[in-house]
Amino acid sequence: MTQGPLSGVRVLDLSRVLAGPWATQTLADLGAEVIKIERPGAGDDTRLWGPPFTTKADGSRGDAAYFLCANRGKKSVAIDIATPEGAAAVRELAKTCDVVVENFKTGGLRKYGLDFAGLSAVNPKLIYCSITGFGQSGPDAHRAGYDYMIQAMGGLMSVTGQPDGAPGAEPMKVGVAVVDLFTGLYASNAIMAGLLHARATGEGQHIDIALFDVQAAMLANQATNYFVSGQAPTRMGNAHPNLAPYQPFPCSDGMVVIAVGNDGQFRSLCTALEIEAMGMEPRFATNAQRIAHRGELTALLSDRTARHGMKALMTMLDAAGVPCGPVNTIDQVFEEPQAIHRGLVVEQTRDDLEGVVKTVASPIRMSRTPVVYDRAPPALGEHTDEVLGGKA
Repeated sequence: MTQGPLSGVRVLDLSRVLAGPWATQTLADLGAEVIKIERPGAGDDTRLWGPPFTTKADGSRGDAAYFLCANRGKKSVAIDIATPEGAAAVRELAKTCDVVVENFKTGGLRKYGLDFAGLSAVNPKLIYCSITGFGQSGPDAHRAGYDYMIQAMGGLMSVTGQPDGAPGAEPMKVGVAVVDLFTGLYASNAIMAGLLHARATGEGQHIDIALFDVQAAMLANQATNYFVSGQAPTRMGNAHPNLAPYQPFPCSDGMVVIAVGNDGQFRSLCTALEIEAMGMEPRFATNAQRIAHRGELTALLSDRTARHGMKALMTMLDAAGVPCGPVNTIDQVFEEPQAIHRGLVVEQTRDDLEGVVKTVASPIRMSRTPVVYDRAPPALGEHTDEVLGGKA
């Protein structure tokens, strides 16, 4: 079996749904042993978040597709932590683990003795990562947090969607749970930093990751635009607040995103579209001027791009060194030659399921310690006897 860079690291995963499981799947992909604790008879909530559902070998309904996306590479152990016996079993496992990840409400595990204080008492080197909506402190610390509400509260929806006055104008969420996903990535980064510290000092620590904090960090240039200008950014549809042209443009058979990042690329775009003089016009010559005249710019470019098919336009722009890409549907993403070449679909099998289990490959590429795909997302309780019997 290939040894990933986190080979030898043992992770106790008390999380469910997406943010926590996304973090622990990243650790599993990198070679860590991840033991996922699930409720007997029910399991992770997302096992039922369908349709679509997988099909079991006997023809009955299997796990929801949602569960598969964030639980590759893990061992499933069914334990009821609400019972004294179950809590004791988890404490015993924690003694042999390097990391614990949980996403219960703040303070929710204290009554079971499974909070940071309880588990660090039995394993001082433990890296204990808590993922919550609002963190371990503050006036909202007691509140539950869900991706959608955090996208709203954290400002993301205020800059996503069509502008006021345009058809369909309203605040809009992103099409995937980006706050959960970013939270999982921040958590896995923090965990790996904690492991390095523990290796050097023998000290564990408590990592406090909040969805709300992550969403604020995700605002990136939109937040600093506000800090510098004093004006809150607004919804701009597919336009970019700091660059132009940087949006989808119409073709005869679809849409192509053109992403101009500097004045030279803009001039190359104009040359490719056979409107070379436009690249030198004062109202379009610099990025700041293009933003000031965005409406005119978009109309003139749209008139030109609409004369071409998507493939022909992208061929022209690629040759000119202008960044561009098609607006793909999800099925088209995995048909892209680049996706096929990079192996973006992972195919695995699970004994109780019909056919193969497909998930999206990790984007991490390492030359000496490649990502490990050694387990399909597990059946509920599949590894209970193995782990609790001391065979892990």
